[in-house]
Amino acid sequence: MKLLLGLTMIGQTLAFTTRSASVASKRIGSSLRMASSRPYLIGGNWKANGTVASVEKLVAEFNAAGPIPPNTDVVIGAPFIHIPMLLNTLRPDIKVAAQNSALTGTGAHTGEVCASQLKDLGLEWVILGHSERREGFGMAGEDSKLVADKTKLAIDEGLKVMFCIGEKKEEREAGTTMDVCAEQMAPLAEILSEDEWANVSIAYEPVWAIGTGLTATPEMAQETHANIRQWVAANVSQKVADAVQIQYGGSMNGGNAKALLAENDIDGGLIGGDHSSWSFSTSSTGPEHRSRHKKLLQFCTYMTIQRETRQRSVM
Repeated sequence: MKLLLGLTMIGQTLAFTTRSASVASKRIGSSLRMASSRPYLIGGNWKANGTVASVEKLVAEFNAAGPIPPNTDVVIGAPFIHIPMLLNTLRPDIKVAAQNSALTGTGAHTGEVCASQLKDLGLEWVILGHSERREGFGMAGEDSKLVADKTKLAIDEGLKVMFCIGEKKEEREAGTTMDVCAEQMAPLAEILSEDEWANVSIAYEPVWAIGTGLTATPEMAQETHANIRQWVAANVSQKVADAVQIQYGGSMNGGNAKALLAENDIDGGLIGGDHSSWSFSTSSTGPEHRSRHKKLLQFCTYMTIQRETRQRSVM
């Protein structure tokens, strides 16, 4: 009930304004006509969190939440162990993603879960190239060619991929953000056909803003998203650049989502991390202390409900 009341309050107090053509026309690398056809993609990344009991509770709350607009896709990236439960109990208009898949197919690869197995299980999505996996955590990180090869294999097996890219703080400060993003995207551009890009979304996640509470300003994020779209146009095709969804994944939260999602080249978010100060009402006098996972799911719902009141400029 508290969740539903919060969503209702948001619907009354926060409305995304119609994006004016005069503002949108100033965005670098934007395509006004094609932007109107790109739905939002709201991804939630649970990372290595959750118990059977907590997931059961979250699924019940999410199933009772309001409708998701037809021009918004919501995908939850869950740990492998929770995927069967979500597939069996979560409402069908919310999709489930794995957070990784193997470089190999089935066979003697102990501990791996391959893309064909994920597809056989009933999944449509997988998150690949997340900065935590590129960097490594107590193990070797994944380089750009490896991430591209995993992405190609996942697409060949019928999955869609949230392909993560992004720079570190020192790279942002050195002015090499696009050099880094281009290096991460280049191996993928070399091996995917134009048609295969229809199964890829690009999740731009500035590493310095993931889980830190720091975030790029809407203008900073828009500039990088527009530059990424320009790179895709130059290195893949204008058709793919106009159509590809580019999500923002750098500590998006209830306080900055409205401004970020109003930008012409930001097509959604990939949300994870511990945001203890998220609130779902502009009239709130203090943070609502909920668990990490409940906040993540509520925030995904929050953004999708708001999509109903936001219309992109159509020229």
